[in-house]
Parts: sequence; C-alpha cells; structure tokens
Amino acid sequence: MSHIKSDAYHKISIAPSAQPTGCPVDSAFSPFNSDYLNNPYPQLEQLSAERPIFFAEQLGYLVVTGMDNVMEVLKNHEVFSSENVQDPVFPVCERAKAVLSADDYNPQAVMSNSQQPEHTRIRKYTRDGFNARRMKLLEPYIRETTNTLLTQILDQGSPAEFISSFTHPLPGQVIFRFIGFPEADDEKLIYWTSNRLIFTWGKPTDEEQVEIAENMLRYWRYCRDFVASRNLQPADDLTSELLAAHKENPQELTYREVESIIYGLSFAGHEIVSNFIGLTLQNVLPRRDRWDACCNDLSRIPGMLEEVLRFDSPQISWRRVATQDTAIGGVDIPRGTRIFISLGAANRDPALFPAPAEFNMDRVNATKHIAFGYGIHFCLGARLARMETRIAIEALVTRVPSLRLVDDQHFSFAPNITFRGPLKLYAKWDERK
Repeated sequence: MSHIKSDAYHKISIAPSAQPTGCPVDSAFSPFNSDYLNNPYPQLEQLSAERPIFFAEQLGYLVVTGMDNVMEVLKNHEVFSSENVQDPVFPVCERAKAVLSADDYNPQAVMSNSQQPEHTRIRKYTRDGFNARRMKLLEPYIRETTNTLLTQILDQGSPAEFISSFTHPLPGQVIFRFIGFPEADDEKLIYWTSNRLIFTWGKPTDEEQVEIAENMLRYWRYCRDFVASRNLQPADDLTSELLAAHKENPQELTYREVESIIYGLSFAGHEIVSNFIGLTLQNVLPRRDRWDACCNDLSRIPGMLEEVLRFDSPQISWRRVATQDTAIGGVDIPRGTRIFISLGAANRDPALFPAPAEFNMDRVNATKHIAFGYGIHFCLGARLARMETRIAIEALVTRVPSLRLVDDQHFSFAPNITFRGPLKLYAKWDERK
C-alpha cells in the first residue's frame, strides 16, 4: 500500500493544495499547452516581466519565476519542502492505484524527495558512489558505448533519427552499468522506465497510468531482486558499495533505502542526459559557426554545453510545497501551497544574463545557471551528465563533422511539466567515398 505511506517514494493519494491570495491568478497558463511544450521561453519571458509570481489555476500551483525568487525557494528547504517532487501532478486513477497497492511495492523517499535529517544521511552514501575513481572507471565505457552506437548509425547510412539510436540508449546503458545491472537486461529495463516521467510529471490517460504503473511494479521487483543478488555476490558497482555501507552501519543506511536508491537512480540518470544531448544537437547544429567551432577546437565544447544548460535546459522546472505560512516576493503563501519553480525562466533572467534569449557560446557567466538545481538537493549526477554529453559531442564532431539537421522537421516534446527534450531528431551527413 505504498501510496498511503508517509515515506513512500510516490505519494499517490495527495491532500488538496492551499491557494494563496493576494497574487495574480492566471486561468490560461498551462505547461501542457502545445505552444509551451514546443517553446516555453516566450511565455516565460512575458510572465517573468509582467507577474513573476502567480497562481496557475489549471495547474493548481503557485508559479515562481526570476532567479532571486527561485533561489530563495531552493535555498530554504525547511520552508519549501521537496517532498512532492516525485508525486503525480494530477490524481491517479483507481486501477493504477490498485497496481501500486501491491504489498511488495514499497520504495521510499531517499534523495530528491526526502527531507532532513534523512536526506543528508542518505545523500552522503550515494554521493560517495559518484567519486572520482568510479567516474574514471566509467569514462572508457562511455567512450566505447558512444562509438559503438555511432558506428551502427553510420553503417546504416544518412539520414538517421538520433534520439532513439543515440541520445536515449547511451545514458541508459551508462547508468545501468554504473548501478551494476547486466547488459542483457538493458532492453526491458529501458522499456520499464521509459514512460515514468509521464506518470509523475505528465497528464496520462487512465490506460496509460495502468500500463506505466505495471511497469513501475515490475521494475521495483527487478531492483529488489538485483539488490538481493548483489548482497550475496558483491561486484565493483554502486549497488555493492551501498550494500557494503549498509552492512557496516545498518542504522545509518537501511537495506530498504539501498533498494529505493537503486530504483530512483536509473530514471534520474537517464532522461536528463538523453534530453541534454538531444537539446545540444537541436540548438547547435542549425548554426554552422557553432558546430564548426567545436569541430575545430574540442576545448570549446564544455563552455558550449554550459550555455545549452542555461539557454534550453533539459529540466525546466521543479516542485516544492510550503511547510508553513510564509511569503516570497511580496506574496503571502499559506502552508500546503504547491509551488512550481521555473528553472527555465530563472536561467533566462535578464538581470543575471544579458540578452538571455541569445545563444552565446562565449557567455562568461553561463555556469551561473541552475539547470541541475541548487542547495541540498543539487543533482548528484551533474558531473556524470556533463561527462557523458561532452564525450558524445566530441565523438560526433570528430567522426561526423558534416553532421546537420534534416531540413524542415518539426520537433515535438513529451507532454510533462519538468523534463524537456526532442522526441525525435533527424540528422544527415556527407557519406565518405
């Protein structure tokens, strides 16, 4: 009965939200509108200028824009709790609830949605798993996998669809090896986890909810079985490291917490990186000067990637809930108010970034973005995400310098409030004689 437990990873039964008074109310704004999904930034720019904090009636959330306002929310984790970030945005149908009411479905909040003091206690052990040694061990695998996928694409010939053949499988395989999952299970694991963002941050139909819930249950059971196997036969992977920490101090890191970390990490380490690589191609390939600059000088790539994170982030919002009566930006916020913090709007705040709607590879303060969050919940996988994307782009500019987008294609994006990246991206190149 995971959905009624106070420490559940996903809280399916959610209390009604409080609605603040004394602030503008927008009855039209919705992050599910097609214009917003295709390009949220014109709307965010206008809203940030006219009413940086407002209540979105359709969403049921207080929307917060502007870097100062967003940072105030992210910094004050005791007042603005992250406990709701993994909860579905909208009510879950009874059939999906029944699936997730299985007695053995009991992942708990462990990272992005856990609160103090548990958060810092658990994060310490997970952070240790992202150490320099493991990143160094992963790098050759990332390069090998990148080149294997790219060789397959080139062998099939121009043009190619790069999301399904490159940007999606690469981070999936990397995070699975990091955790320790066997390569033979990749296909089913990617299938089980591929639609979870719609369940949590989207607006799925009842039929979609049931299918996704069934896959979530399958994946949880797989994670539990895998952790049990590593408990008996450790290896050199994150799961084994977490289990070793548990055995050394079982009160500090429980066995169920290890299971839950593994359950949550595969998703967190997959979708953002896939979107990051896809958005990089979408934003850089149309301008040959940008692409050629990277082809001619690989040292330009890290700075270019930071500007992608600022300009068109793979995660454009996050959520919080007020734990007490408070105020921000002159708006009184009652306890229980759900808050939609717009990372995308903050990353284009003109007070911090001159000409924010322009993509500038040489922007001196591009790293001031908050694409990976801020404060105690700053993304643990930021270093890995940057490394994967850098290696992917290095391989592309080195092996396929003539790469360019197929003309006149329309980009579509998954209908969810948080994660952004093209669902398909077609590119072509000059075949070598």
